[in-house]
Amino acid sequence: RTGRLMARKSIKFKQGYFQPKNPNKYRGKHIPIYRSGWELAFMKLCDGHPNVECWASESHAIPYRNPFTGKMTKYIPDFLLSYADKNGGKHIELVEVKPSKQAGLTESKSRKDKAAVILNKAKWAAAQEWCKRRGIKFRIVTENEIYHKPQR
Repeated sequence: RTGRLMARKSIKFKQGYFQPKNPNKYRGKHIPIYRSGWELAFMKLCDGHPNVECWASESHAIPYRNPFTGKMTKYIPDFLLSYADKNGGKHIELVEVKPSKQAGLTESKSRKDKAAVILNKAKWAAAQEWCKRRGIKFRIVTENEIYHKPQR
C-alpha cells in the first residue's frame, strides 16, 4: 500500500446523449439522455421506425407516494411516443424501459431488486392512472421486448 485510498471498482452503465438522425420526430425539450443500453436501443427504434410519428424523452413528471417513505415525490417515465399500427390506427404511449428483474417480483432475486420492484409498482400505478385520465396507454418495456427474447 502506498497510503492512497484504494478506489472501489464501480460498475459502468452505458450512458450518454443521443443525437437523433430524424430530429423532426423528436419533441423533447432537451437532448435525449440514455441511462442504459436498453434506453439507447429504444431511442434508436423511436428515431428510425417509420411508424413512429414523434417521441420525447423524460418529458413528464407524475406525482406518486413513495411506499417506503410515505412522501409524495415525482416519477419521470422514460418516453412518450405517438405511432401508427400496421392498420394505420394512431396510438400514444408512455413507456418505461426497465430490466425484467426490476419489473416483476418473480424475476427479482436480490433484496435490492425486490425493493426496486415495490418502488416501481407505486410509480407505475400512478403513471397508469395519469395515462387513463388522458386516454393514453402506459407500457413497461424490458430487454425481452427490445431484443425479442422469448419469455421463459
